[in-house]
Amino acid sequence: MAAASKSPSVEIEVGERTVRVSNPDRVYFPALGTTKIDLVRYYLSVGEGIVRALRDRPCMLHRFPDGLAGDKVHQKRVPHGAPPWLHTVRVTFPRYQRHADELCVTELADVIWAVQMSTVEFHPWNSRRADTEKPDEWRIDLDPMPDCPYARVRRVAGVAREVLDELGIVGYPKTSGGRGLHVYVRIAPRWGFAQVRRAALAFAREVERRAPSEVTTTWWRKDRDPAALFVDYNQNARDHTIASAYSVRGVPEATVSTPVGWDEIADAEPGDFTIASVPARFAELGDLHAGIDDAAHGLETLLEWADRDERAGLGEPPADSD
Repeated sequence: MAAASKSPSVEIEVGERTVRVSNPDRVYFPALGTTKIDLVRYYLSVGEGIVRALRDRPCMLHRFPDGLAGDKVHQKRVPHGAPPWLHTVRVTFPRYQRHADELCVTELADVIWAVQMSTVEFHPWNSRRADTEKPDEWRIDLDPMPDCPYARVRRVAGVAREVLDELGIVGYPKTSGGRGLHVYVRIAPRWGFAQVRRAALAFAREVERRAPSEVTTTWWRKDRDPAALFVDYNQNARDHTIASAYSVRGVPEATVSTPVGWDEIADAEPGDFTIASVPARFAELGDLHAGIDDAAHGLETLLEWADRDERAGLGEPPADSD
């Protein structure tokens, strides 16, 4: 890889591609002095992991053209003039009667191109371009309310694992890059978004039953206990995205949404995983989500739970975000 310089651009060799990176010395994280070329080096260092997390998924890019000191741009459409080797998939937004050709990462050069375009965060769909309407990933988002202590997040993660174990399902945890945790489950792409969301809601309600003093599935934010942990099943609704594994977050500390082992959760702190610390961790441990594609689970039992809950009078909240 070419070294950063004061020149207007550098060329980065990424596999068989050459990606030109302009303004390599532009500061993206002012509090750390982290530059665009530092961000490129980070993504190169976790290349296998970030490509696995994004592969073939429509991906929204969170861009910071002027670094964190400037505005954030949520970009769905790949711009005109993008390299011909980039892959995209067209996704539609029926409510707005629009569509977008979104990036689908297939190789590391795609990621570095996106960083050249000032991308900091990668937010993929939970479906792939082969059939964008059939998710192959169920996302469990343990989302702490403002007064929720991280110790509660840890405890609820244990409850979530207990339920998954009883279902015979393997979950792959990661930090959110903020104050929460995510658990990803690979599922067979046989159900649409509405059914995956129903299954996720049934799971969330079961976690709430087992930890009623700590967990909420209450839909409206204003009605939630500010110290509770919300199991956010709505992250499985269509066109809802969260930061991928190995995505840097656009926060001053440059935290990273990082795969962790279940046994690490008890001691790890959210701030332990940053653009500075994750490369060495990845070099030592590799990708802790490397086995995520080895099995695809079914949702039949969770959908039976959803039917049971609905018969008991527990309705399904609207799919729109609150």
